[in-house]
Amino acid sequence: MKAKGKWVWIVSFISIISCLLFAAGLGMSIYDYVSASKATVKEMPKPKQETSSSNKSTKNYTIVALGDSLTRGTGDAAGKGYVGYLKENLEEKTEKKILLSNFGIKGQTSSQLASQVKQQQIQRQIKSADTVLITIGGNDLFQGGQTLQNLNKNNIQKLENDYLKNVDSILKSIRSANKDATIFLIGLYNPFSNLQDAKTTTAIVREWNYRSSELSANYKQTVFVPTFDLFQLKVDDYLYTDKFHPNAKGYKLIAERVASLITW
Repeated sequence: MKAKGKWVWIVSFISIISCLLFAAGLGMSIYDYVSASKATVKEMPKPKQETSSSNKSTKNYTIVALGDSLTRGTGDAAGKGYVGYLKENLEEKTEKKILLSNFGIKGQTSSQLASQVKQQQIQRQIKSADTVLITIGGNDLFQGGQTLQNLNKNNIQKLENDYLKNVDSILKSIRSANKDATIFLIGLYNPFSNLQDAKTTTAIVREWNYRSSELSANYKQTVFVPTFDLFQLKVDDYLYTDKFHPNAKGYKLIAERVASLITW
């Protein structure tokens, strides 16, 4: 019995020692695991916390402006024209950097613009544009006032048809360089709406704008922007001293209308 009790005591002692060693080993393993986890957490970079403005893209927004003296800004004492005021307007609405290239030429006609947009330099600029702005047609129609001296229906019809062919060529050239940019074709106002032949000139400009709008509708992402109504009731208030080009107020009206159509 004494021998048997001795063996029971030995086995119990060994069991207790084994349990203690197992517990110690388990404790060390848990400690090593927790330590390794803490080290891993410290080494992992913390995610950047988003602020209320971090969701807004800082990407550039590129505008290419083409056309005649209205694009150039003739008549605006500050020299900005509708393009400059549009840029300022957009900068107040977005954190994007507005990049503007203005290729407007005073006195330019639609046939001249049709040639200009085929130039390699212009094609490169258009290719990277988000928006392309166009003012053209005033010189085609009014021809420095000569059209008013001879309001011949057949003559005006020919001018209009030639203009539409050129605009079609212009839009095709732009689309060949850039399939996704939004194109804004800005319509004509009537600077002579308060003169003796106002009814006739108004009808001519309305028809000109209507056909321009119909043509632009054939092209994807192309918007015709009317300006006739902006000048209709108070034309003298919005014209420069030459009674043809807009003044700063007139240009701002055009800029505000275009800005309202631009989406990000």
